[in-house]
Amino acid sequence: MKVKNIITKVLSIALIWIASSCDSYLDVNENPNNPVDAPISGLMINSTYESAVNIFRVGDITSNYVQYLASPNPASSSDTMDPVSYNTTWFRLYNVMTDLIVLIEKAEEEGAGHYQGAAQVLMALNLGMGVDIFGDMPFSESFNFETVTPAYDDDAQLYELVMQYLDDGIANLQGSTTSSLGEDDFIYGGNVENWISFGNMLKARYMLHLKELPGYDANTVISALENGFTSNDQNAQVSFFDEAENPWFDVARDNANLVLGGWISEQFIEATDGTTFGVEDPRLPLMVGATDDDEYIGTVNGAGRGDAPEQGARSTLVVDQFYTSLTSPILIATYSEQKFIEAEASFSIDKARSYQAYLDGIIAHMEMLSVPNEEIDGYIDNPNISMGVDAFTIDDIFKEKWVALFLHPETWNDARRYDYQYENMDLPANLNPDLNGQFIRRLAYPDNEVNRNGNNVPDVTLLDRIFWDVQ
Repeated sequence: MKVKNIITKVLSIALIWIASSCDSYLDVNENPNNPVDAPISGLMINSTYESAVNIFRVGDITSNYVQYLASPNPASSSDTMDPVSYNTTWFRLYNVMTDLIVLIEKAEEEGAGHYQGAAQVLMALNLGMGVDIFGDMPFSESFNFETVTPAYDDDAQLYELVMQYLDDGIANLQGSTTSSLGEDDFIYGGNVENWISFGNMLKARYMLHLKELPGYDANTVISALENGFTSNDQNAQVSFFDEAENPWFDVARDNANLVLGGWISEQFIEATDGTTFGVEDPRLPLMVGATDDDEYIGTVNGAGRGDAPEQGARSTLVVDQFYTSLTSPILIATYSEQKFIEAEASFSIDKARSYQAYLDGIIAHMEMLSVPNEEIDGYIDNPNISMGVDAFTIDDIFKEKWVALFLHPETWNDARRYDYQYENMDLPANLNPDLNGQFIRRLAYPDNEVNRNGNNVPDVTLLDRIFWDVQ
């Protein structure tokens, strides 16, 4: 069942639950409007919804770093990689993890194995997202409400916990249950087989991050993918409603109302209009807006719009495209991404398989965007895309995955693993001088966390790498 078909009554329950959901680990005060004994169905509604919105929240930060988006204002902190305090993103990650801890415990008590398993998969997703952007995080002491200054856990050890949550989640989803998932599941509408595939796909995603570390095994990644998605029909996503608008729609609408945002980087435009790679990508007009002259013109990261007017002369996100309609889905994990994971994992052990997975990943993304078949064929048949197995390189995988994961936070993980070596990806203008002419490697810890828990916050800079980001 697609989420867009869930009845309005369930959505109303979700919105009520979201408004009153549990606070982060720092809020231990009793609240009569925040029920302690929440039903697992309500927790499931909030957790599936908020996990998808967390994908947006993190993607909204990282899309400038990987040059999907560029600020129309010169020297904007979003472009220049300044140490911004992302208090809300930190809070929301902990907010949903708090609910998931409760959901996992209650589901186990009630024998609701499928709820428990789905919650464990979502815990892996949110914890993994947090570690990927911040590194060390409080976890082991964060949810017992015994301290408001929890210790920080090592990022590598937290990744082991991510993998444990995925293994346990898949096992519980494959086992018995006293209660079945249903319309309270905003991702899959209760389809347990899709949850199992999703868990396996996430295992492959997180294992691939460890590619440069001892113990990495490409065959283990491929084995997880064998039990992952089989088509776009299994994409993990939450679709939105009139009552709960897609947040990228809000960005596009705000920009149209001159609350400027969602401007497209020159890097993305030139990578898809034929300038950089010599082939026009039919996806471009389905993903971003044209200028008033029906051209695609990007904005240089860090430089701002210069003397261009506020509207009409630069490409931006516009409403009613695939990513930006009022009811567009937030994509958590896709079949297209899975094929690119397969392409990278198999590149050194089975290059023919890698090449086919690369082509399949492009096609899957184009089909998701409803690119006409003749345009798909024209793009795939171009020798710059179908270069043959012998000429095929790892750069081709990263380039096409970058296009296919438009606006998704996973791309920043790829960019750091790839050391930002995308063709023509230059440092932004007006770069934060503390970066010494280098790209950012992590986010700063939020000001609220530093103020409340400063004795435990690690002393790091924006150039200090997450454990898997091997130099």
